[in-house]
Amino acid sequence: MKQVTIYTDGACSGNPGPGGWGAVLMFNQFRKEMSGYEPQTTNNRMELTAAIVALNALKEPCEVCLYSDSAYLVNAFQQRWLDNWQKRNWIKSDKKPVENQDLWKELLRLTGIHQVTWIKVKGHASNQENNRCDELATGAIKNRGREENQL
Repeated sequence: MKQVTIYTDGACSGNPGPGGWGAVLMFNQFRKEMSGYEPQTTNNRMELTAAIVALNALKEPCEVCLYSDSAYLVNAFQQRWLDNWQKRNWIKSDKKPVENQDLWKELLRLTGIHQVTWIKVKGHASNQENNRCDELATGAIKNRGREENQL
């Protein structure tokens, strides 16, 4: 299997509000940057979307090290929250429904294809690739906002 490194980040201007996501995919000497925009969303949805789009961009099953500053995303896998949510039919321990079920289910599908190691990084720190993802995500919000104002 190819070994791929992915960095992801999500951002929101207001929560909820306009959101953006960014991802950097690296394989050997190859690098791909991706970003996107949603007009009305949440920060957590953008964090999950960044990971989904990045994993969907892989053309074959891969071993992936996915770096994110989202404790929500990383802990759901590392601390097995997803396993517990599924056992309780997508109900959290506080008896409330799990939010973003559509995105979690897609991430579960993708982790059935790829071998993903989830790694938490500190946000807005000295991690160059995480900072680049933040630039991509916030840039997607800014660029889309200007485009909409010009229409």
